[in-house]
Amino acid sequence: MTALRDELDTPEELRRLGSGWLAGVIGTALSLLGLGAVLCLRYPWLLTMSDARMHYPVHLIRYATLAVLAGGFGLGLLSLALRGAKALGIVAVTAALAATLLGGAGAEHTAGPAAWRWSVGLDWFLLNLTFTGLLFIPLERVFGRKRDPLPTFRAEWREDLFYLLISSLLVQALAFLSLSPVLWTRDHTDWTAFRGWIAAQPAIVQFLEIMFLTDLVQYWVHRAFHKFPWLWRFHAVHHSAETLDWLAGSRMHLCEVVVLRGLTVVPMYLLGFGEGPLYAYLFFVYLSSTLIHSNLRADRAWLRTPGMRRFWSWFETILVTPRFHHWHHGRERAAIDKNFAVHFPVLDRWFGTHHLPTGAGPDDAGAWPKSTGVGGPDRPPKTFTGQFAYPFRRPPKRRRAA
Repeated sequence: MTALRDELDTPEELRRLGSGWLAGVIGTALSLLGLGAVLCLRYPWLLTMSDARMHYPVHLIRYATLAVLAGGFGLGLLSLALRGAKALGIVAVTAALAATLLGGAGAEHTAGPAAWRWSVGLDWFLLNLTFTGLLFIPLERVFGRKRDPLPTFRAEWREDLFYLLISSLLVQALAFLSLSPVLWTRDHTDWTAFRGWIAAQPAIVQFLEIMFLTDLVQYWVHRAFHKFPWLWRFHAVHHSAETLDWLAGSRMHLCEVVVLRGLTVVPMYLLGFGEGPLYAYLFFVYLSSTLIHSNLRADRAWLRTPGMRRFWSWFETILVTPRFHHWHHGRERAAIDKNFAVHFPVLDRWFGTHHLPTGAGPDDAGAWPKSTGVGGPDRPPKTFTGQFAYPFRRPPKRRRAA
């Protein structure tokens, strides 16, 4: 594992084409993705979400798995041939061979226990990582902050990937814990007529209402996590990321995930919105939560024209952008306890917590915070287990000045 970590952390200047590094990284990613797909094909009752399982086009998944495994194996061999360090190539080839021994793309599913109810979301992790990775990694490479460029494998990326894995594997349990209070309230209240009126509205109206109401609830829940010290210790885990990119948004304490989701879904499920607008919003918030943490900025010549600068200045007053949310994570004094909204910056304007430097375009120096993360001696530790335990530890007492 140490050799693999060292290869992934190879300096940028040693990752040139022809070195075998890129082939090894892509090959490892493809082989591990293929291995995960084979496991899902073989043990669907244990590794896939029951609600999604019946909708998967299994025949297309098998073709894709075959292509992914072949690509991973081939790139792994290429990396072995080109590189002196062999860890990436070995992992790529080994994972592809292991997937083949388990049945490969033709793996047949095994029957699980008849009374089995719970499953882990390995399928959700694979889909989530593949979709967001394919979308945001190229975007950050092309439209990333050129004055503050990030390597693809920046510091602490493994910890954030592990957060994504854990939250995906526990997606069914987290959803159950988050929705149980809301579903109980809905089943024990008689709002049939009101819910029918809500559901009868045009879909776009319902979608916008869901956006605004959930953001309003989320604003105050988010602000409470900053206000009260015992809640802040949970939220500090999310803020402990010292580098923000598309993967950093997955760093959240599991207890905060349950509380935040449980309270912000109240407007969605309790008021009777239709399934179409609900699913549309869930997909929107899934993308937007990744986007606002991403390392994207308007840093191209055609975006620096006066017309585009005026458009971006206007757009940043309407919807939350990466620059707006990066200031929420900023360590500057002016950024502390600011920008709590996740959709509409107007909420922060209404409640006096808005901060976004004016007079500078989104690509100008000074438009972004100089640093992010949590400072001080009581900041969360670096490891997942340490961060999980951090909120439950008693904070150190402050020494009195002599």
